[in-house]
Amino acid sequence: MQVTRATEYGLLAALYLARQAPHRLVMIEEMSASENIPRSFLAKIVQSLAHAGLVESQRGVGGGFRLARPANTITVQQLMEAIEGSLALKSCTENEPVCVWDQSRIANCTVCALFTEAQARVLDLFANTTLADLIKPRPALAEELPAHGKRGATVPPAATSAAK
Repeated sequence: MQVTRATEYGLLAALYLARQAPHRLVMIEEMSASENIPRSFLAKIVQSLAHAGLVESQRGVGGGFRLARPANTITVQQLMEAIEGSLALKSCTENEPVCVWDQSRIANCTVCALFTEAQARVLDLFANTTLADLIKPRPALAEELPAHGKRGATVPPAATSAAK
């Protein structure tokens, strides 16, 4: 899974909307200029978010876009899937898994098991991180992340003693 530029731009656009006053409509041009995202690309991305029910649009004079729900109810995973579709690290972790070596090995392939565990951890982080979380300053967000998700997490004592 590689996060595409479309997904990054979608997250930035959603964050921009989340920082606005409730019910304020924002035009594509404003978001594009503020976040330095190409206007036509942003328009397509925001339409994907609207189609997924994460963003509302209003046409006409005074129209624009706003979040369809409160920022604390919209997850990073929902935003990413609205733009990219389902998220998978490797083909063996998709809804219909495919093993690149041999399909008959998929049930007991340790490499696939590793990728499946990694994907579960990443998706858990994305599913449990909301736009409201991302609005917080980074140090405040880092304090709320589980220890395995923190950068610079402490090394277990057994690992430190084995290294000596």
